[in-house]
Amino acid sequence: MAAAPVKMTQSAIMKELAETTGTNNKIAKQFMTSFADMAVRETKKNGMFVIPGIGRLVRVERKARTGRNPATGDAIKIPAKKVVKFRVAKAVKDAIVPPKKAK
Repeated sequence: MAAAPVKMTQSAIMKELAETTGTNNKIAKQFMTSFADMAVRETKKNGMFVIPGIGRLVRVERKARTGRNPATGDAIKIPAKKVVKFRVAKAVKDAIVPPKKAK
């Protein structure tokens, strides 16, 4: 049986970021906090925020639709709403899961 994958913790991310940039953990944490704040602010304002080489945050308008209550099976109306999606860049997708070769 395969062992569960170990995910990187926030402190591990900050430590590696600090080491690779030649700063300390406090500055790395400040950078990540301000970067996240900027991403939220720009997505709210413009509807999109591009993270170069990784992907983009996009605000999408969902239309109102009819759904089903799973417990009773009754039809219910689901109102329109705004949601945020993350679209991964093609280069990242291809690096993580290489495309299959066409025969």
